Amino acid sequence: MAAPDAPAGEPAGRGPRRAPRVGSVEVLAALLVLLVVFREPLARALSAPRLQTWTTVFVSVLVQAVPFLVFGVLLSAVIAVFVPRSFWARALPRHPALAVPVASVAGVVLPGCECGSVPIAGSLIRRGVTPAAALAFLLAAPAVNPIVLAATAVAFPGRPEMVLGRAVASLVVAAVMGWLWLRLGRADWIRLPRRPELDGASRGVAFWAAVRHDVVHAGGFLVVGALAAASINVLVPERWLRALADEPVLSVLALAGLAVLLSICSEADAFVAASLSQFSLTSRLVFLVVGPMVDLKLISMQAGVFGRRFAVRFAPATFVVAVAVAVGVGAVLL
Repeated sequence: MAAPDAPAGEPAGRGPRRAPRVGSVEVLAALLVLLVVFREPLARALSAPRLQTWTTVFVSVLVQAVPFLVFGVLLSAVIAVFVPRSFWARALPRHPALAVPVASVAGVVLPGCECGSVPIAGSLIRRGVTPAAALAFLLAAPAVNPIVLAATAVAFPGRPEMVLGRAVASLVVAAVMGWLWLRLGRADWIRLPRRPELDGASRGVAFWAAVRHDVVHAGGFLVVGALAAASINVLVPERWLRALADEPVLSVLALAGLAVLLSICSEADAFVAASLSQFSLTSRLVFLVVGPMVDLKLISMQAGVFGRRFAVRFAPATFVVAVAVAVGVGAVLL
């Protein structure tokens, strides 16, 4: 039987042409055109003081976080592609309960913030590290690395107890959460995205594929968190903070909640805490411990990397443990 004639304009032997796909380059070009066309209305809208504040907070969160996100993504890709699984078997104790504190202390030597620690923890789990140890690293690294501790010392001159309190409380929280995961966590709560682009590819191709995937995936959730943090900065009246500072219990809860809402990168949060001089040192320590472990952008990124079932359980539990431990350490050291 003869083959049916090809439609007019279609080369014989080929199927129908597919509609052209709209990619990121086309979207960016369209946005640039819209910005040029509507530049004057946008300029007038951005001149409003509240919107200027919103824009400043949004941009500052991204500017603080993006370099460390890129660092974390690169390190995550290195772990995923170049580090053999056997390395982690040798580097960490075989018993999961012992691997948790070792992974927590490992955060001391890696300069990064919470934005970078999320993709790194995801790669560690993919490479066979027990989730409890990877999660302990995720919580400890942003708060106890050398850059953060040095920034805390600069922000609180003459207060070495603040640096010590932050390091001790953060390590304790990380270890406790790791052990809690061993006891109560379930494997089906973690849903890491599938990475078919890493299968069967050369190391170079797989490395850049992993980098592109993590930048788009984690970066998108970072933007969502920055949007929420900027909006809350504008909506929460400053006078509420002044009224709460005089109540010991409420001041602790207020700064813990503020740390979640502001979503400040851990390399910069010590200077914000130092500026809140109307609050006690203990409540400011709570701010420094909670922020790098539970904030809006971090919750968003955890939901993107590990799944929503994980985030809705892990973030509230971490918040409670972080507040309790920070208050206890503050009572002893401060």
